[in-house]
Amino acid sequence: MVKISVVKTKAYADQKPGTSGLRKRVTVFQQNENYAENFIQSIISVIEPASRQESVVVVGGDGRFFMKDAIQLIVQIAAANGIGRLVIGQNGIMSTPAVSCVIRKIKAVGGIILTASHNPGGPNGDFGIKYNISSGGPAPEGITNKIYEISKSITEYHICPDIKVDLATIGKQTFEVDTFKPFTVEIVDSVESYAEMLRDIFDFKALKELLSGPNHINVRLDAMHGVVGPYVKKIVCEELGSPANSAVNCVPSEDFGGHHPDPNLTYAADLVKTMKGGEYEFGAAFDGDGDRNMVLGKHGFFVNPSDSVAAIAANITCIPYFQKTGVKGLARSMPTSGALDNVAKALKMELYETPTGWKFFGNLMDAGKLSLCGEESFGTGSDHIREKDGLWAVLAWLSILASRKQSVEDIMKDHWHKFGRNFFTRYDYEEVDSDAASKMMKDLEAAMSDKSFIGQKFSSADKTYEVAIADNFMYTDPVDGSVSKNQGLRIIFSDGSRIIFRLSGTGSAGATIRLYIDSYEKDPQKINQDPQVMLAPLVDIALKTSQLQERTGRTGPTVIT
Repeated sequence: MVKISVVKTKAYADQKPGTSGLRKRVTVFQQNENYAENFIQSIISVIEPASRQESVVVVGGDGRFFMKDAIQLIVQIAAANGIGRLVIGQNGIMSTPAVSCVIRKIKAVGGIILTASHNPGGPNGDFGIKYNISSGGPAPEGITNKIYEISKSITEYHICPDIKVDLATIGKQTFEVDTFKPFTVEIVDSVESYAEMLRDIFDFKALKELLSGPNHINVRLDAMHGVVGPYVKKIVCEELGSPANSAVNCVPSEDFGGHHPDPNLTYAADLVKTMKGGEYEFGAAFDGDGDRNMVLGKHGFFVNPSDSVAAIAANITCIPYFQKTGVKGLARSMPTSGALDNVAKALKMELYETPTGWKFFGNLMDAGKLSLCGEESFGTGSDHIREKDGLWAVLAWLSILASRKQSVEDIMKDHWHKFGRNFFTRYDYEEVDSDAASKMMKDLEAAMSDKSFIGQKFSSADKTYEVAIADNFMYTDPVDGSVSKNQGLRIIFSDGSRIIFRLSGTGSAGATIRLYIDSYEKDPQKINQDPQVMLAPLVDIALKTSQLQERTGRTGPTVIT
């Protein structure tokens, strides 16, 4: 019989989960007494005590440092709080999309994901704990606020310190817990349920022909030492027949090989360089927990994420899943370019513009209003689960290549000729002084709120833009009527061009200022130009209007997308 201990603890005031759970430096979890225990107890406390014995909770993570320690704590605390069963990925490994898939498949009450997504790992990196609900999606604000309130007033947690689980062996382990029925921990193959789901969505026969048939294409998939490695190996290489060497960095590592597992042009520079050599027709990179993706064509042709979701929408009938379900609607986050809007308009589909955060898409999906969505931050997905899904997006692209028998570059150029092109760029200024960043945003909003701002003309180089709309984006959810305010400062010009500023809180130190520029062009002579050249006047106007460089002391961004 395993004994339950009740441990006295002191609350922490800083355990407010963001859109992606609680993310902090690893050292915060390690050096503050009971920091992880408090937060795990706070999560489990939101599950109704009466239903805990019948409840199943899914647990998995991206392999980063401290994950295995955290999983043992989750096991011990879940057992002591009367949870009936945990389902855990082998060795603790389970991608965020796979956790969402498994929650939905086995009708779990929720899932706990150990990840800080695309943030660096290792002893000096970041760690995160995120709670997903029974729909498979991230916990909505009502639940994360409850978790936060509990964490601020917690005085004790319940734990079975004698339980130790073997994470390496697939199968069930059962423990007799004092005052509760048997407590079961089931270790499952991390990939199988997710692979089974993808077989139902895509035409694996056509994909196999594309990747290993007589006229197969060469692909290069970089898992960036994150969780997607085992999924790529099993699904793309073993099942679809792509050669083993087409997948690289596929062993999950606690510090992601010392790299930043963020699939963009800066952090996936090795893939970009390899693709420029011309040996591969298609390339993709994934982030730490597997929900983000970057797509490249031959010679390093970059598909920005805003264009990626638009191209999938325009070719959506190449994917059998949508032939069965139909397309209920399209959605993008507000900072994402208007490329998807052009497709929605042409194909007469409903389009939703939401704040950043996948939970907003989840609400629309649960209400049957949404099939396909994307964010400019390399997130693409559909209503097959309630998270963005990196490998799904890559198989969607490969399905389009198999169907159209064209290169990535030709597909995109055809797309721009048909729908016009949204030139888009994002500048990230990371780890900026939080006070300076907040003051810059506050002063900019005050300037934008002045009545004289509307109609004002801004010039740079040979371009002049007139302000049509200036606001702080507010969203009223069409499903539940909830209102989300202060979602980003928008300056929209009379030609539809947009400058957007957002302060992001997903890093663990300082603030990140994100500047987004979006401008539509339908002149066939101009649509193949370099986005940085085309957008230079708007970037100049944005920096001058906000005084970003003077306010932050930064001469340039950390990352340009």
